[in-house]
Amino acid sequence: MYDAIVVGARISGASTALLLARLGHRVLLVDRARFPSPTSSSTNLIHPPGVQRLTQWGVLDRLGDPTIPRIGRYRLESGPVRLEAGLPAVEGVDYALSPPRVKLDEALVRCAADAGAEVREETSVQELLRDADGTVVGVAGTVKGSGRFQEKATVVIGADGKNSKVARLAGAEQYRSEPVLSKSLWTYWEGLPQPPLVRTYRKNRRHPFTWPTHDGLSIVGVAWPTADFPSPGSDEATDRTVIAALADVDPEFAEEVRAGRRAGRWLTGSVPNFLRRPHGPGWALVGDASATRDPITASGITHAVLGAELLAEAVHRSLSGGRAMHLELAAYARARDALVRDHYDYTRDYARILDHSLEERALIEAMSRSPWHARGMIGLFATVVPPTEFYSRRTFRELFDFLDEEGGLPRNIRMLRWLLHAVPGRPEATARLADRLLAARLGLMGELLLRSTAA
Repeated sequence: MYDAIVVGARISGASTALLLARLGHRVLLVDRARFPSPTSSSTNLIHPPGVQRLTQWGVLDRLGDPTIPRIGRYRLESGPVRLEAGLPAVEGVDYALSPPRVKLDEALVRCAADAGAEVREETSVQELLRDADGTVVGVAGTVKGSGRFQEKATVVIGADGKNSKVARLAGAEQYRSEPVLSKSLWTYWEGLPQPPLVRTYRKNRRHPFTWPTHDGLSIVGVAWPTADFPSPGSDEATDRTVIAALADVDPEFAEEVRAGRRAGRWLTGSVPNFLRRPHGPGWALVGDASATRDPITASGITHAVLGAELLAEAVHRSLSGGRAMHLELAAYARARDALVRDHYDYTRDYARILDHSLEERALIEAMSRSPWHARGMIGLFATVVPPTEFYSRRTFRELFDFLDEEGGLPRNIRMLRWLLHAVPGRPEATARLADRLLAARLGLMGELLLRSTAA
């Protein structure tokens, strides 16, 4: 009898097993793969909160000796406007990393085993065992080479990805779902300069991106709205498609790409968007099994690590004699929502890859003139700054003080500034009107601004 059975040993599952085992619980971690094992395409960027946890847990020390540069700055270019800032720190960690994904997965599994978790590879779960009341009490399935197995536990945790079998068997329904919003082509490139910088661009409904990854390589790619995604072709044809998109936004960098060499095949990134009910009697979900979002904000690994921490803490509290498991799992569900819900909406909005309007560019340019706003916007993308903190009335009212008057302002921006600043005494009713007009231009994030209580 185990305290917990974790199904799926990638980022979220191995992290959950590692933490529970270190807390003294008996954990079984199973996966269909044998590690080291490649996974589906993942651009493997880890934002500062994820880097901080993986460093604290000793996982990054297990990667061996790949050269992994620290990435301290993120940049967004939209037409002529550039916003760049350093990353806000999380407990002293103010950088992102892009390690080799195969080695990261293996390091997490081995750390979980070292902590005391029992790891069974090449093991496929096919059934959830239930008691007379319908509570999940274990799993059954097959082990490659040895046939059927059955094990019981106090809680079964599904960490088996967006197509989670645990979720399907448990009947965990999806909600707030949307289909695939963007599709990307990306690969590893060698021979490029490697500034410690994530570069993203937005122009002509394309979203080129690049950053340094491991062993002297760089990730280079482009995302399109799903309807605009180019027809697949040969790797050489894709080279031309991606370099043309880069030349449209950054001709100098496009020339550097031409002078380098593709170091792997082109990969395609696209996933649907949904939240799932993350718990029920005797079971819980974590990672992509719990919430899947477009990869355009590269938040998947970071949220997988943070979600694992939340779930491990909840399960530990119950196993250690606290509240009943169903109450702790319900608390975990609320914490999971608080972690991912608003950034999920931000990601869905971002993944539509709409060209920024003149008004939006004026606001981005104002952010670039305000160190606090610039770092806040970069921190929002990097999952450091909560969307509710950045998309607040106070944040955007103060932003209007940094508008570029000399560069000329769109008419609507001038009107909003007048409502905020030119009316004698700045009556709150007039300011609220400006808030509503501004929120209408901010997509899903406009709702956050209107809910903000910061005047």
